[in-house]
Amino acid sequence: MTWIKRIALGLLVLLLLAVGGVAASTLLSLDWGRAHTAQTAALPLFTPDAEGLVRIEANGMTFRARTAGLANDGPALVLLHGFPETSAMWIPLIEAAAAAGYRVVAIDQRGYSPGARPDDVAAYAVAELTADVIAVADAVGFDRFHLVGHDWGCVVGWSVAIQHPDRVERFVGMSIPHPGTLLADLREELPAYIQLFTAPMVPETMLGMRGFSNLREGYDHATPEQREEYLAVFSEPGALTGALNWYRAITGSLEGAEASSGPVKVPTLFVYGEREMWVNEDALVRQRELVLAPYEELEVDAGHFVLEENPDVVIPAVLEHLGAPKR
Repeated sequence: MTWIKRIALGLLVLLLLAVGGVAASTLLSLDWGRAHTAQTAALPLFTPDAEGLVRIEANGMTFRARTAGLANDGPALVLLHGFPETSAMWIPLIEAAAAAGYRVVAIDQRGYSPGARPDDVAAYAVAELTADVIAVADAVGFDRFHLVGHDWGCVVGWSVAIQHPDRVERFVGMSIPHPGTLLADLREELPAYIQLFTAPMVPETMLGMRGFSNLREGYDHATPEQREEYLAVFSEPGALTGALNWYRAITGSLEGAEASSGPVKVPTLFVYGEREMWVNEDALVRQRELVLAPYEELEVDAGHFVLEENPDVVIPAVLEHLGAPKR
């Protein structure tokens, strides 16, 4: 064996050891006792007088959810979180909306709820996620409801508003523009971070290594309570994969995207941060043409996580758009 082959073999061995070490670090970081799953299983099933954390059976699965104000006589409100968060991101808005008279349900969506985590990547296409929202609304008795979504929850929210205008009173989208403004670019080339997130096991290893330090460092916008919940969820085996499958299902979602990229016929408020990578003037111009109903925009001093970064502006704007009931 020549010296070049010896060096190459040595480098390969070192690379394999490094990869193995990272993978081992990630596996050791996981909560194999599944404490969050056990805590979720102990939650009460939804009842019309529920308050706080519950389980909601819908669409053949069980969703963990936060409820508040269900004894109120005001409008219904459904909240959809994004990646990498849970319904905990909505805690300040849940409290404010319930105090204003709304009946609020915020679900941990498919992949995030331990009881709603299919193995098949195709199960995470936007059409499936849209069906979840309607099924949950049916399960809790919300015939018509206001809808607010952030990040991936915003994508699903747009789809629900487009396909079910008979169910949605008003919509608030945060951070991600109308899917119709994004389709052409996404079909041409996915952003680099999405390409990374669609790779098998690579993002799980990257985010889980060193005790989830990479994920933990991304929660500087979150409260300690929120951060604790996010890490409890994602530290369980399979949880990160469920959340990342939303990205892995993008190709399938794009193939059937026409159903979720048409005009919006419900009053809409779009909230975005001035440092949001997904929003530019071209997207906003096209979005204005796609909303065939009263439409408003609010740019706030924030990056991607607009509610957490600027709640004093975002929460009053949301409640004003929804027409907070008089108490």
